[in-house]
Amino acid sequence: MTEKNKNILPAQAEAALAAQRPDHPDYRAKIVELLRSNLTPKIKQERIWTYHEKDIASALDLLTAEERGRLYRILDAKTLANVLEYPDDPFTYINELNLRQRIDVLLQFEIAATVGYLRQLDKADRNTLLDLMDDATRREIVLLSSFDEDEIGSQMTTNYIVIRQGLSVREAMAALTEQAVEHDNISTIYVVDETETLLGAIDLKKLIIARDDTSLDAITMTSYPYVYADELIEDCISRIVDYSEDSIPVLDQDNKLRGVLTSQDITQLVDDVMGDDYAKLAGLSSEEDLKEPLKKSILKRLPWLVVLLALGLVVSSVVGVFEGVVAHIPLIIAFQSLVLDMAGNVGTQSLAVTIRVLMDERIAGRQKLYLIGKEVRVGLVNGLILGVLSFVSIGLYLMLFKGQPPLPAFAVSFCTGIALLVAMVLSSLSGTVIPLLFKKIHIDPAVASGPLITTINDLVAVVAYYGLAWVLLIELLRL
Repeated sequence: MTEKNKNILPAQAEAALAAQRPDHPDYRAKIVELLRSNLTPKIKQERIWTYHEKDIASALDLLTAEERGRLYRILDAKTLANVLEYPDDPFTYINELNLRQRIDVLLQFEIAATVGYLRQLDKADRNTLLDLMDDATRREIVLLSSFDEDEIGSQMTTNYIVIRQGLSVREAMAALTEQAVEHDNISTIYVVDETETLLGAIDLKKLIIARDDTSLDAITMTSYPYVYADELIEDCISRIVDYSEDSIPVLDQDNKLRGVLTSQDITQLVDDVMGDDYAKLAGLSSEEDLKEPLKKSILKRLPWLVVLLALGLVVSSVVGVFEGVVAHIPLIIAFQSLVLDMAGNVGTQSLAVTIRVLMDERIAGRQKLYLIGKEVRVGLVNGLILGVLSFVSIGLYLMLFKGQPPLPAFAVSFCTGIALLVAMVLSSLSGTVIPLLFKKIHIDPAVASGPLITTINDLVAVVAYYGLAWVLLIELLRL
C-alpha cells in the first residue's frame, strides 16, 4: 500500500463501516464513474488515491483499454504496482503500459514476479527490458532466472535483512536501519559469516529489546528452518508449511544465503501446488482458467481421455466375457451401476486420503503400511454395512415391486451385497496402493487421478460382480 493509503482515508473509512451493512457500496462503479468524468487529471488523481488498491484493481476489467491508459497516467509506479498485485492475470495489464511505465512498475514488483513476466516474453523484448534496468535488479533477475520454474529458487525474493557475525547489538541495529530503506521484510534478520554462509536468524523483537552489551550469538536462532534453491517446490512445500515463520531462507549448494521465501510466497506456493494436484485428480495436466484458449484446454484433457478410453474398452470387453451370465439372468444387469459407482466412490476417497498423507515427505514405510491397512479396514466395515443394506433393500424391492419369488430375489440381492463388499475392499486397496507405487517409482502420485482410479475400480467391480453371479447364482443355486 502507498504512503497515501497508510492512514484511514474517507473512502476506506466508509468502506469499513459499509462492510457491516448489507448495502455495501460498489466502489468499482464509483471508480469507473470517476475515471469517465470530465474532471482534470489532477483532481482524478487526488480522488483515486482515496480508494484502496484492491478496489482500483477490481475496476480494471470494467474499463476499456483507453480508459485504463488514462488511469495508468495518473498513478505513480509504486501505486500502480500495488494495484497490479491483485488481478489474477496482472501481465495482461502490464502489456498495456508503455515501455517506460512497464520498466518502472516491474522495478516495484518482487523479483520473482518480474521474472515470471519476463519468461512470457520473446528473447528480443526480454533483453530490451533487461537493458533498461539497473545493474542490481538485472543481477537479481539473472539469479532467479537461472532456476527452473518448478525449483524453489525461482520463487525466492532478495527482500530481506542480513547482518554479519560478530556485530554488537548497536551495530546490528544500525545495519538494520540502513537496509530497511530498501527492504521492508524486516521481521526476521539473518546472520551470515564473511562468506555469506547462513549461521542463523534473529527475531526483530529480540533485537530491539536486547541490551547493548548482549552478545548477538545469545539471541540468534541457529536451528532455523531452511531450503535449498534447487529443491523442487512440490518436494519441500510440505516441510515449509510445518513452520509458522515470517520467512524461510533459501540457500545454494554451498549453504550461502541467496534469498528468502516470505509467508505470502509460501501461501501462494501452497495454493499453486494444491491447485495443480486438484487438476491432476480431475485427469488434467495442469490448472485451467476461463481465459485459456480452447485448443490448449483440449490438449490438456485429451491425453488422459485417450488412456481412459483404452481402459474403458478393457472394462467393456470383460463385461462381454460374462455375456452368458447376463443372458441367463438378465435381472442382474440392473444393479451393475450400483456396484460400479460405489467402488469408484470408495476408491476416490482412499486416493484423496493417500495423496494428502503423501504430501508429508517424511512419512516412513511403516506408516504407509498402516495407511494401507487402515483404508482396507475402512472399506471392509463400510462394505459390510452397505452390503447388508443392499441385501435387504434389493431383496424386498424384487419381491414387492418385481414379483420375484423370495429365493431368486434374495439370491440376487445376496450376490449384489457380497459383490459390493468385495468391490469396496479392493477399491480401497487400489486407491491407496496405486499412488504409493507411483510415488515409489518417482511419478507424481496425483497422476493416479480420480478418473484413472474409477476406471480401474470399474474393472475390479465388474469382475467381482459377474464372477460372483456366475459362481453363486448359476453354479451353486442353478437359477
